[in-house]
Amino acid sequence: MARTSESPVPPRVTAPDLPSVLEQAAAARSADILGSSLELTGTVDLAYATLEQCAVRADADAVDLTGATVIDVDMSGARIASLRLRDAGVRRMRISGGRIGTLDLSEARISELDLRDVRIDYLNLGASKVTDLEVSECTIRTIDMPQAELTRVRFTSTSTEEVDSRGMRAKDLDLRGLDAVAFLDANSLRGATLTSFQVQQLAPVIAAGIGIQIKD
Repeated sequence: MARTSESPVPPRVTAPDLPSVLEQAAAARSADILGSSLELTGTVDLAYATLEQCAVRADADAVDLTGATVIDVDMSGARIASLRLRDAGVRRMRISGGRIGTLDLSEARISELDLRDVRIDYLNLGASKVTDLEVSECTIRTIDMPQAELTRVRFTSTSTEEVDSRGMRAKDLDLRGLDAVAFLDANSLRGATLTSFQVQQLAPVIAAGIGIQIKD
């Protein structure tokens, strides 16, 4: 008998590979930082830097990782008003615990990202290319992912007020564990998996999108 493939396919996320001993390092723009521990405070400029096999703790106003290369990085308990990873290359990164005001991943190229038990005011995935993203036990006020390309993405025990998915393209996007108050564009959810209850909630938005008038 032919085997049937699982659908949606779950994300393939593994823990960052860190060395047993980490040396303390200083943050700097365009720096190459390997096998290190970073303590970030205030306003931090790490734009276009390379962080590989690093553990990061932060109590900062702003951390700029624009255009950076981030590989095997573990960030835990961070409190950051603005964490910018715009146009970054991310591979095997875990962000767990803490609070982030704005997490900007727009136009980023992401492979294996784990967001776990984080409070985020604004998550921006606009125009990003994401493969293997796990979002679990998070509270996210607003999720923006217009024009994003998502493959093997799963939300578990996560809540949000609003999701902007306009122009999104998705494959194996599992939204069953996302408690969302509103989706701005239900018609862009092609490729997503939802519960029957979620579909019932979305019915008015879907109907409006295809020109159906609902009257009782």
